[in-house]
Amino acid sequence: MFPAIEPQVLIAVGLAAGVTYSLRLGGLLLASRFPRSGRFRRGMDALPGALLFSLVLPSIVAEGVWGLMAAALTAIVVLRTRNTLAAMLCGMLVIFAVRRMG
Repeated sequence: MFPAIEPQVLIAVGLAAGVTYSLRLGGLLLASRFPRSGRFRRGMDALPGALLFSLVLPSIVAEGVWGLMAAALTAIVVLRTRNTLAAMLCGMLVIFAVRRMG
């Protein structure tokens, strides 16, 4: 049937769950102390976009000119249509086509 689970595995899983839970709880407790308005709040609101940009930018640079063109097309499509999915698909299509051609 099922093999026996070793105690070390259970301990590792339990510790990982404890660390994950404590990080999330700590974040919630810390967030309650943040200001709800002002400059700090505006910075916190901009943080998800800044993190996404920092994750995407290296890929754009790695693709060179075509990466910049794909990013520009993505920006144009999202600004004109407000459809994020369509914009991402257009940018990905540019990179896909360039990789298939060369």
